[in-house]
This record gives sequence, C-alpha cells and structure tokens, in this order.
Amino acid sequence: MLQKKFLKSKGEVEVTFAYDANGAQTVELVCDANGWQPVTMKKSKGAFQTKVRLPQDGRYQFRYRVDENKWVNDEAADAYAPNEHGSTNSVVETFVA
Repeated sequence: MLQKKFLKSKGEVEVTFAYDANGAQTVELVCDANGWQPVTMKKSKGAFQTKVRLPQDGRYQFRYRVDENKWVNDEAADAYAPNEHGSTNSVVETFVA
C-alpha cells in the first residue's frame, strides 16, 4: 500500500510504504531512490511500514524483501517496470497533479 503526502513548499513527496506480511519476521524496502540500500520497515497496525521523502515529479522503482529472501511487489503500485532479473519492480510516481 502506498500513501502520498505532497510537500509542495519543499518540492518533495512523503511516501508511506506499507506491506502486510502475515507471519513475516522482517520486511525491508529496497528502492532505486537510495541506491537500492535496504530500509528496515517497522511493524505497525498489523503491517510493516516506513516513510520516505522523494523528490516531486519522479518515477522510482522499489520492491519489498521479506525475511531476507523473498522479493515481492506492492499490489497498490502506480506501475510496474521490468528488471534485469527477469521479473518486475513496483513503481511509485510523485508527479504533482
């Protein structure tokens, strides 16, 4: 699940990434916006969540890594893009309407 909060005065979008992984011990957000460095998500209200500020007017690819070995996409992604591993990445778009 993605939630976006546009911070127009800063030219950024605060994106809340949330993934409901029943039975998972860990979930990490891995995104091209930060050089594909994993960000540990914290469990809150039954789902793993984290917030990231991204520049406006961009397209950013990401995936979730569950329990350090399972890669999953976000069902609520704005789009999907093929990756070099023969699968797809989720995409979040930060274009101002």
